[in-house]
Amino acid sequence: MDRIRIRGGHPLSGEIPISGAKNAALKLMAAALLTAEPLTLTNVPRLADVRAMAELLASFGVKIQVTLSGNFGEGDTMRLEAATITSAFASYDMVRKMRASFQVLAPLLAREGAAKVSLPGGCAIGARPVELHLNALEAMGAQIDLAEGYVTATAKGGLKGAEIVFPFVSVGATETAMMAATLAKGTTKIVNAAREPEIIDLGNCLIAMGAEIWGLGSSEITVQGVEKLHSAAHRVMPDRIETGTYAIAVAIAGGDVELVGAAPDTIASLNALLVKSGATVTATPRGMKVQMNGGRPKASDITTAPYPGFPTDLQAQMMALMAVADGTSVIREKIFENRFMHVPELARMGAQVRIDGDTATVRGVEKLKGAQVMATDLRASVSLVLAGLAAEGETVVGRIYHLDRGFDRLEEKLSRVGADIARVSE
Repeated sequence: MDRIRIRGGHPLSGEIPISGAKNAALKLMAAALLTAEPLTLTNVPRLADVRAMAELLASFGVKIQVTLSGNFGEGDTMRLEAATITSAFASYDMVRKMRASFQVLAPLLAREGAAKVSLPGGCAIGARPVELHLNALEAMGAQIDLAEGYVTATAKGGLKGAEIVFPFVSVGATETAMMAATLAKGTTKIVNAAREPEIIDLGNCLIAMGAEIWGLGSSEITVQGVEKLHSAAHRVMPDRIETGTYAIAVAIAGGDVELVGAAPDTIASLNALLVKSGATVTATPRGMKVQMNGGRPKASDITTAPYPGFPTDLQAQMMALMAVADGTSVIREKIFENRFMHVPELARMGAQVRIDGDTATVRGVEKLKGAQVMATDLRASVSLVLAGLAAEGETVVGRIYHLDRGFDRLEEKLSRVGADIARVSE
């Protein structure tokens, strides 16, 4: 099994290309099920999760062609054609690999009138129940049955427009409701909708396919159902979590790096904290530049929140930065429980962190020490890589299959800007 080895103490300099967003690409791929005509996606990242989604879609009869980019850092082109749905069954073996697989339920149900999908897997960072997804589909006239770990959904007369009011913001449930509503009869209003950029990206793709959607980026989205969707081409948005991760890498290791292709407005909450910690963050014609030259970062308090608040998917990375900051910071995790699993591994490197429920108190130390550590989930694993960039000696991160799920050629991107990092086999 592969591991990643990092030798710390090297400032970063140069440019890092930002890949297409994992959290957008997977839902865009699922949207291909809504039409019999081809959907062409560009800027698709090379990730284990993308491959898993492609395998799942192929099991439904979707024909997929991938054209690899010839330039480092550029996304690939994927053509998906669901001319005929040969199966509307998603097995546990397929869906357990990642939670995003559950997003096939809504488009299958909307187009075929029936689907059977396993309850999801993915990172073990909390319950993340699917009730909101199912309640939304029921509001649109679907009959839902749960048995033996599977969701069986039917809508014999087709889905119908409805008002869906979410009790709290959910990205996945908003995506489910929006995709289902595109082919429903009548108008659907989604209240307390998620506002994340990935929601907007999915909505823009659906509009290009012929959907009628208003209110993207607001807390109320309206969808007027249409009889069918058609072919379209869409470019996957840049990955704001990858952008934020590399921005934090510069803040923790020091240096001067341009993140090419980044959309800085999508991570404004992080950029404000980086500036507060002592980094310089500037927009450029090609993306954004992060500079951190000399001195320890300054401690800052952080609270995760739905967009436009601070993203939970950057919490572990910021904890690595705060672990070497001057002062004490308080990090409050308000989105997922069990998302402090990286703390014991950071402690192996000398981090001083105390956990009390959903709050972590981090007392910064001058230096972390390299150690053997183990990834526990996707975002936690990359926090250990970042800690290794700032640590004395050698850090070896195990179970890096988590990293491969969400970061496109991570070690190559970091090594090109001066990090001493490599993938090694045991």
